[in-house]
Amino acid sequence: MKLNGNTILITGGASGIGLALAARLLSAGNRVIICGRNEATLEEANAEYPALITRVCDVADAPSRHAMVTWLATDHPDLNVLINNAGVQHRRDFNGDAATAALEQEIAINLTAPINLIAELLPTFKRQELAWIVNVSSGLAFSPMADVPVYCATKAAIHSFTLSLRHQLRATNVKVVELAPPIVDTGLGGRTRSGGTANQRMMSTEAFAAEALTQLEAGEDEVLIGISAETRRQGEELFDRMNSRG
Repeated sequence: MKLNGNTILITGGASGIGLALAARLLSAGNRVIICGRNEATLEEANAEYPALITRVCDVADAPSRHAMVTWLATDHPDLNVLINNAGVQHRRDFNGDAATAALEQEIAINLTAPINLIAELLPTFKRQELAWIVNVSSGLAFSPMADVPVYCATKAAIHSFTLSLRHQLRATNVKVVELAPPIVDTGLGGRTRSGGTANQRMMSTEAFAAEALTQLEAGEDEVLIGISAETRRQGEELFDRMNSRG
């Protein structure tokens, strides 16, 4: 992937790994647009990195998403990179009564929203000389953590969808990449893993972004960071160990 001279949209780009990627891509000589649901968080990101272009958008809400796509077509017709990063994660215990709280929102933000956004942006991307779609999955797509079952299921679905989309677009100018983070020190996973145990293998957002861009520039179809390479290789063989309370 070419790492300069692009116009890039990062969903969920105002914090966490999205902001870390945005900062590095901005400094590399790209125009970077970040979108998110929280205007205050976007303003904080813009105050830290004034060159960022921000857009309030709930990608899971069809009218909000459509409005952003229309705005992009008018104001940024050279858009050629999408990083589908927005995501939410909820702990769910199906032994209890609240196992399906906010279920539709979690599935929509993590799965159906990125698929819809891709479909709506593809006409723009196919007009570019080269374009890239980067779908952020997770190491948990390959071996799930049982206390966040729906999150893991949506990321497994993103992995599967990305394989199929790459195959369908193989003869076009649009390249499709999967980016699988490990446990990163963000608001999504915080400083814990399953059961609240401190995780010594957690990465900083800066270290994650540096490694991710190195692999993207090398042209990897699957960008596996940290322990995600291990979960991709061993898959469900790791399930018992990852979910042990010992």
